[in-house]
Amino acid sequence: MGTSTASSPTASPLPRSSSSLPVLYLVVPVVLISAGLFALAGSRVELASPWKLRVTFESPWPSSYSEENQAAFAPASAPENEPPMEQPEPDETVAVEEPVRAVKRYSRFERLEASLSRARSAIREAALVRNLTSVHADADYIPQGPIYRNANAFHRSYLEMEKLFKIYVYQEGEPPMFHDGPCKSIYSTEGRFIHEMERGHNMYRTTGPDEALVYFLPFSVVMLVHYLYEPGSHETHAIGRAVIDYIDVIAAKHPFWNRSLGADHFMLSCHDWGPRTSSYVPNLFSKSIRVLCNANTSEGFDPFKDASLPEINLKTGEIFGLLGGPSPSRRGTLAFFAGHLHGHIRYLLLQEWKDKEDPDVRVYDKLPRGVSYESMLRQSRYCLCPSGYEVASPRIVEAIYAECVPVLISDGYVPPFSDVLNWKAFSVQVQVKDIPNIKKILMAISPSQYLRMQRRVKQVQRHFVANGPPRRYDVFHMTVHSIWLRRLNIRITDSA
Repeated sequence: MGTSTASSPTASPLPRSSSSLPVLYLVVPVVLISAGLFALAGSRVELASPWKLRVTFESPWPSSYSEENQAAFAPASAPENEPPMEQPEPDETVAVEEPVRAVKRYSRFERLEASLSRARSAIREAALVRNLTSVHADADYIPQGPIYRNANAFHRSYLEMEKLFKIYVYQEGEPPMFHDGPCKSIYSTEGRFIHEMERGHNMYRTTGPDEALVYFLPFSVVMLVHYLYEPGSHETHAIGRAVIDYIDVIAAKHPFWNRSLGADHFMLSCHDWGPRTSSYVPNLFSKSIRVLCNANTSEGFDPFKDASLPEINLKTGEIFGLLGGPSPSRRGTLAFFAGHLHGHIRYLLLQEWKDKEDPDVRVYDKLPRGVSYESMLRQSRYCLCPSGYEVASPRIVEAIYAECVPVLISDGYVPPFSDVLNWKAFSVQVQVKDIPNIKKILMAISPSQYLRMQRRVKQVQRHFVANGPPRRYDVFHMTVHSIWLRRLNIRITDSA
């Protein structure tokens, strides 16, 4: 940063009278003392590395600067051995050169981090409002009620996301294992998210990587398993090798992975092997944002940096006919489950309840002839959602779609969007050891409490609907919001 000092005008030597000598004796010490004080004050200011500072833009001037930078703001002082400048006559006009102010130039990366810092402050401020209804204006939807941990903070965060959040999708990799995924079946959430990001019509995608706050690794674990896994081999090294090679390619071609060691990158998977696939790249497993249906804390899922993805079984790829159900007064069954043996928790549930033929708790491994699964969801007050071999279950979203209160039976499962949603307000969570007591637990819930929970299920439904194209606050936007929150949790520095 350059400095500027005022130059002394050149004057021809003129004879001075002896009466000017006392003035010189006074002026020179004052100038030297002033220069010494400024230097002393400047020596107490230390320059912090600009990448370590919390950057704000409320003032156009940097909050701290070095002695070298301070020289640009300092008045010029005469060198010790140089005679003082000749004082102008009272009526003489003198041109005064303004001091040059040194302005800190922030890089684009610094500006992005500063925008996140401001968003964090806005969300923290919004969180101080404990109303059940958001105070922010919104033409589409105003979050309200106990289904949210803090409706006002969530709404402020969502609005900040829409304003700031940009995602860059790496172009490397070829379909079908990259940039593609299934949009039907139990893995539909994975494929639909990839397709939505690839289409590029949403507000979040940017084609400029320097403008992005996060970077999407667009491989599909479902497609990797389909093309690289040999059935019955129990060998996944080929899948892991493909992910390792992909990370090596983008790390060599772009600076972003190495800059953060992957902390501002994310993968998304609804396959049971999503966590295992990420483990082949240590930084992908431990530092990157992993958006997983298999959100199991016992398998390394970290809610601080990882996000839980809802598992949605779209048999036709559409939600037509899946939403809604009869009123509570027309739901005659207390609790319902139907599903094959799939993991230890289901084994315990079937063993305890399948053969009891209890009219209130109807549990089947295979539905009787002529009984519709969807109709049973709609005529039940509570829908049992046990984990299978892995913790996630599509029955949770099926229950919400049918406006049936979900009963989560799992160990180590982090429900989707649980940093925003208060699951206790619209679901029942039963520990595995309490499977024999399911009927007693549900019967202990009063009719008025059940009605409140069922109304909240209807309200929270909008956050799980897989619209095509996406609509604000639906499952696509809520998934992006989960990624946004994880990006807010970190501050990335650049040593360049």
